[in-house]
Amino acid sequence: MTEMELTIDFLSRWLHILFGITWIGLLYYFNFVQTEYFKEADPDARVDAFTKLAPRALWWFRWGAMFTLITGLIMLAIRGAGLTMDIFVGSVMAILMFLNVWLIIWPNQKIVIASNDQIKAGGEALPEAAGAAPKAALASRTNTLFSVPMLYFMVSSAHMPNGPFIGGNTTALIIILIIIAALELNAIFGKQGPLTTVKGVITSSFVLWAVLYGLLVVTG
Repeated sequence: MTEMELTIDFLSRWLHILFGITWIGLLYYFNFVQTEYFKEADPDARVDAFTKLAPRALWWFRWGAMFTLITGLIMLAIRGAGLTMDIFVGSVMAILMFLNVWLIIWPNQKIVIASNDQIKAGGEALPEAAGAAPKAALASRTNTLFSVPMLYFMVSSAHMPNGPFIGGNTTALIIILIIIAALELNAIFGKQGPLTTVKGVITSSFVLWAVLYGLLVVTG
């Protein structure tokens, strides 16, 4: 790489980590803290949080995701042929997580927020809010499920890579992509299942990491 490319790569990596901390930190806040609070909160407190707290947190959440993606794409463009199996798998999961934020979580959360705004103003809840909330929750749980293996492969790509992307283990990669696609389809059309609880989603995330890691390492 040229000196300019090295500089851009470094700045992109620094910002990628910064924006990624913002994004994933808020993802964990939503799933481990806010969701559990809403299960126990009084109706008035829940409405107040949805109208004042949630919009602010979701703003940082979705734009953290946006700039994490942009800086990541810049690094991928600079590194080009240096792609590893790890960064490819991690990038696929991260891009799906980004799409879940902007195409599922945020659109449905807007409906839930608008519904709570109406309730706070003395009106009735929006009928579509009842269906929007579970859709947003499932996509958010799926992003949490993806987060542990995604972060592992992002880090291992630079420090403990499992072979190059070009000429790597094609069979393992196909199986991994099928598993990821099946989980993403569940995020769109399925149910939470074991992801319903905090313990369940954390356990499932580490199990998913072990399966994907095993496919790359054991079959590599």
